[in-house]
Amino acid sequence: MFAALALILPLGLGGAVSPVMLTEQTVLLAGPGGVRAGARFALGAIIALTLIVIAIVLFGRAISLPTEPRLDATLDLVLGAILLAAAIVAFALGRRRRGQGTSAGERGRRAGVSREDRAALPFGAFAMATNFTTLALIVPAAKEVSSAGVGLAGRMVLVAFLVGLASTPAWAPVVLTLVAPGTSQRALTALGEQIARHKRAACVVLLGAAGLFFLGRGIVRLLG
Repeated sequence: MFAALALILPLGLGGAVSPVMLTEQTVLLAGPGGVRAGARFALGAIIALTLIVIAIVLFGRAISLPTEPRLDATLDLVLGAILLAAAIVAFALGRRRRGQGTSAGERGRRAGVSREDRAALPFGAFAMATNFTTLALIVPAAKEVSSAGVGLAGRMVLVAFLVGLASTPAWAPVVLTLVAPGTSQRALTALGEQIARHKRAACVVLLGAAGLFFLGRGIVRLLG
């Protein structure tokens, strides 16, 4: 359990680095729907992420057969290669966009948030399901849950921990707004700007580190 948590924690924290999700939630909370719209958005994001994680866990359990002793090592190698490729792509995109303002697509996406007040729940689900950087780190974390040597109850705890951690940008603004409605908007805006400023570098480092870890572990398992 603790070994799985030690790996899930950094991956989940990396998946929570999502300025787009945070910005969309902040705009919803400041709009006419307020906390109700924000809560629906958070619920949609959590439901989508939970379904994705459970699907990966079930898939991982289904293919981890005793007749395939090297399958887990092969999956480590595949995941490592994919994560390293994602880190390279993120680095290349960061260099291309450096010095530019918010992209037209992201501006349009933010502007469209206010039009989604009545459909905040499906909008939150869609935002999470299309959040590439979060999903790239959630997939290997969910794989760890599927291969963890714990029972069903322990696996459910790990799933809940992973989903709660990675969906922080969706539910934390709602909690902050309820606790401190006067200052939460300014704090969330400032936090979103800081995350947006350093997100690309953080994603490259996290994706690259996770890729190297899974590649190394896959090689060790194959040789062993």
